[in-house]
Amino acid sequence: MHPEMSNITSDNDKERAAALYAQGNALRKQQLWSEAMNAYEQAAGLDPQSPAVHARQMLMKIMNYYNKELYNP
Repeated sequence: MHPEMSNITSDNDKERAAALYAQGNALRKQQLWSEAMNAYEQAAGLDPQSPAVHARQMLMKIMNYYNKELYNP
């Protein structure tokens, strides 16, 4: 494969990434955080321009957030 071609995402990869992104959204809505994260990561791996990249970042922020005042009143 030509080196310049390695950065091109195929239509099949984009379709698969879109399906994984949708799956991640459905899992996130069910509060299945790690499963959603896995779907987003797979989608981002297939298509670096996928909205799954941003969704993964947002989910990481949600998972890493906690309010210390709630735990130590």
